[in-house]
Amino acid sequence: MPEVTLGEAEIALRLGRVHELCGSARRTLALAVAAETGGPVVWVTVQGAAETLCADAIAELMEPGQILFVTVPKRDMLLWAMEEALRDGQAPVVVGDLTAPPAMVPVRRLHLAAEAGCGGGVCRPLALLLTPDDGGAPGIETRWSLEPAHHEGQGHWTISRLRARMAPPREWVMMHTRTGLKPRAPRPKRSPDIPANPADFARNSLPDPEETTQSVG
Repeated sequence: MPEVTLGEAEIALRLGRVHELCGSARRTLALAVAAETGGPVVWVTVQGAAETLCADAIAELMEPGQILFVTVPKRDMLLWAMEEALRDGQAPVVVGDLTAPPAMVPVRRLHLAAEAGCGGGVCRPLALLLTPDDGGAPGIETRWSLEPAHHEGQGHWTISRLRARMAPPREWVMMHTRTGLKPRAPRPKRSPDIPANPADFARNSLPDPEETTQSVG
C-alpha cells in the first residue's frame, strides 16, 4: 500500500488512513510527515487554542505557504472540517490539532472520508490527529510520539511507534537533515580489543619493566 516514510521503511504512515501523533513535539512530527508529501496541507485548529505554530519552526521543515490554516469555533466542527478536506482529496495531508483524543465514531468517519478522497480527488489523503501526552484515540491506523532527545545533542529527537496493526512498539533517534527528519546513522561499535582509554592502550603496549630485567639477567 502507498505510504509516507521518514527515512526508513518501518517509520511509515499508510495513505488513505487516520494516524495519531502525540508527545510534546507532535507538531514537529506532523510537519516532517507533511514535508515528505510536498503539500499542500490543511491544518485545522479550534479558535482560541493555547498553542499555535511558529512560522520560523515551519520553515525549518517545509514552505509555510504550503499550509492552509483553518480555524473553527468548536471541536465538533474541527472533525467535520477534517472530513470535508479528506473527502475532497485535494490535499495530501489533513491535520487536526486537538486538545483530547476523539471517540471511535468520529475516527471511523475520518477513515471513510479519507477512503473516499482516494478515489475522488487528485491524491491519497492522509489524516493526522494531534493529541496531547500519550494520545489514546481509538481506531487509528498507527500512533507515534516525538520527544526532544537533548541528551543526544542539538537537533535530535526520539520517535516512538506506540501502536501499529502489524508492527511492535519501537524507538528511533532522529535528526534534522537537508532532506528532512531522518533516523540517525548507527554509531560504529568499538572493537573489544581497543581500550576505551587511549592511556590504557599506551600502557599495555609497553613492556613490563620487571619482565625486561628478568630476561636480561
